[in-house]
Amino acid sequence: MLDKLKAINERWEEIGRLMNEPEAINDVKKFIKLSKDYKDLTPIIEAYKRYETIINHIASAKDVLYNEKDDDMKAMAKEEIETLSAEKEKLEEEIRIMLIPADPEDGKNAIVEIRAGSGGDEASIFAGDLYRMYIRFAEIKGWKTELVDLTEGTVGGYKEVIFNINGDNVYGQMKYESGVHRVQRVPKTEAQGRVHTSAASVVVLPEADEFDVELKDSDIRRDTFCSSGPGGQSVNTTYSAVRLTHIPTGTVVICQDQKSQVKNLEKAMTVLRSRLYEVEHQKYLDVISSKRKTMVSTGDRSAKVRTYNYPQSRVTDHRIHLTLYNLQSIMEGNGVQELIDALQLAENAERLKAAGE
Repeated sequence: MLDKLKAINERWEEIGRLMNEPEAINDVKKFIKLSKDYKDLTPIIEAYKRYETIINHIASAKDVLYNEKDDDMKAMAKEEIETLSAEKEKLEEEIRIMLIPADPEDGKNAIVEIRAGSGGDEASIFAGDLYRMYIRFAEIKGWKTELVDLTEGTVGGYKEVIFNINGDNVYGQMKYESGVHRVQRVPKTEAQGRVHTSAASVVVLPEADEFDVELKDSDIRRDTFCSSGPGGQSVNTTYSAVRLTHIPTGTVVICQDQKSQVKNLEKAMTVLRSRLYEVEHQKYLDVISSKRKTMVSTGDRSAKVRTYNYPQSRVTDHRIHLTLYNLQSIMEGNGVQELIDALQLAENAERLKAAGE
């Protein structure tokens, strides 16, 4: 492990030098890549330095234990070795996980798309519940959210809602939410009190920047129209809404949340770029899905990932067979992290196993 850490430290120092060279400073794309690599390696370097310090202290304590004649000093040295050895073992486990190559998109912002599925009006209401859950979760995490587009349901909720989440390591956390979410409860429209099952799909995309996808103006058709969404009279009476069609792929993106056509265009371009980027990213996800049984981060959009059972206040994640009885806390955003932590733990265990094979 030490040899691998020393090699990483040399690479980290080399990147630091390259960032200060004129060639990198004058090449924005290269400088951004180097900065990202430097930032990604920094936690490993910090752990490596702590690891080296612990090893040196253990060696010093062993020297005292074997060469010191004073019994009290030897007893203190023995106790220190036991404490440091436990710290060393724990840190080694953390470093093993750090050394596994991270998914390349984890540090990106995310675009979340929620769509009502089977279940009629109740599915739209549930999609709205999921949207509020994620907004609240983002607030707890200190992330910033921006609405891109929405289509309201006939009796509440949303048939579709798309929004951005910006912050640290957003996609690395939110990617576990991709898939079909199912709810079991008595709908407000049910007169006889019977439990119904409805569903909504969640798609989480890594937000692509302009360096990830090159978009040609000649490949994009732009249309403007009056917004049909909320926002007041100025939104609904001016041509502020934007529809982008990527001609080569037929991909269509609509943004009508902002009063400004310029802002709607900016948001729509971000979503379009991310959807096109997702096509390539999905190939990577397909590769890792064949290697990881839990498929916790593949974004398999047809897979049933979670069930929310209201009568029993139960939430079950089917990928790792985890059941929690804190549904209300989860729907308020407070318990979402517990689910994500469990999914990350399961994935890390699989990655460690794969690395050892």
